[in-house]
Amino acid sequence: MEDFEILFVDDDRGILALVEEYLTLQGYKVTLADSGVKAFQLIEERNFDIVFTDLKMPEFSGFELLTAIRERRPDTEVIIVTGYATIESAIEAMKLGSYDYVQKPIKLERLKILIDRIVEKKRLEKENISLKRRLQERYRYNQLVGASTKMQEIYELIDRISHNSPAVLIQGESGTGKEVVARVIHQKSNRRNKPFIPVNCGAIVEGLLESELFGHVKGAFTGAIRDRIGLFQAAEGGTIFLDEIAEVSTALQVKLLRVLQEKRIRPVGDSKELEVDVRVITATNRDVEEAIRTGDLRKDLYYRLNVVSIKIPPLRERKEDISLLVKYFINRFNARSNKKVAGVSSETMDNLLSYHWPGNVRQLENVIERAFALGVEDTITMGDLPPEIRKFSETSKITEMTYNLRDNEVGLITKALEKTRGKKAEASELLGINITTLYRKIKKYGIEEKMLQNTNTA
Repeated sequence: MEDFEILFVDDDRGILALVEEYLTLQGYKVTLADSGVKAFQLIEERNFDIVFTDLKMPEFSGFELLTAIRERRPDTEVIIVTGYATIESAIEAMKLGSYDYVQKPIKLERLKILIDRIVEKKRLEKENISLKRRLQERYRYNQLVGASTKMQEIYELIDRISHNSPAVLIQGESGTGKEVVARVIHQKSNRRNKPFIPVNCGAIVEGLLESELFGHVKGAFTGAIRDRIGLFQAAEGGTIFLDEIAEVSTALQVKLLRVLQEKRIRPVGDSKELEVDVRVITATNRDVEEAIRTGDLRKDLYYRLNVVSIKIPPLRERKEDISLLVKYFINRFNARSNKKVAGVSSETMDNLLSYHWPGNVRQLENVIERAFALGVEDTITMGDLPPEIRKFSETSKITEMTYNLRDNEVGLITKALEKTRGKKAEASELLGINITTLYRKIKKYGIEEKMLQNTNTA
């Protein structure tokens, strides 16, 4: 935060002193200006990351300063601060490009929340710029899409293991793309011209999984009317991907361990073993330590499988990749359907970025595919999104409105107490509420009369 510069502009020096003391204690570098004219001179000379400015000042108003900053320093975030809040002034501030709008009396904690939010925003912007330069905009890696730091680390790890064939254990929530990662590992390896065979171990009946993997001979069990090769043999020279490995029975895990150690399999019902040359990649969406603790995954098998570990982050932890993924899926479905969907509306993208994505990348892909299935022609809008995402967006808006309502209520009570010089009975009449309700709200919001009387609301 030392290289993050803040300018606070207000013609009330008491407020300036209070803000300077608080923000300095929080570790921020803050410069003060007691007039719009002085602030304008500072803006001309220096580049600030954020400017808080009072709205009503002599000679040079907050709106005039905001307009000047937008013209000269477009990367600077500006927040209007005022004791004369109206809906019209708030709308005007937003139209002119204000990042936010803060009412007096100033809540110092509110300032910190806004600053921290902007610091994080600018940090991500710098990281993204640096990442793009360093990786030359490497946002695609075969079928994998993402420019986030975590995805870049996965790309680099796959590069490092591309010339040999260690066992790989891929961990990640459902829908994060574990099979896609496994396919890319295979495609980047020297086994790329041999088969890649995926197996969902959790989807095959336990009694049949051994036969599916290792094959069987005629008469090995009821219904075995002929010899059948298993998937390990079918993947000879290539890669077998065992998804949901923790769902495999412990008895079969023992046999898999032997296959990894000896490079041999024994078909069900056969007395002879067969040599196999297969790379094994496994995956699970479960917590590995918990699976070992409960006995669902043998520790010795885990160590054999986990020569190289890849952990795929959930989509909610790499939201900077969402716009890239949306573009990728739109291009894919455009090609399939011979359409020319240009993209998504800005409102829709904002909601896709704020959504928590419990189904991860698979859910996002389904959302885009659904829009195409419903006949979108040009731009995907909010109406093209599934009900659960629209509902989430509406709930978020209600939450924001509730937060603003609280601020407005505190502001009204504060002004009423100031006008009546702290006389609660008169203030309750002015507000149109009974005195008991007023006392309860004063206590709830932590409003202190002494602070109110000493605060200049400029």
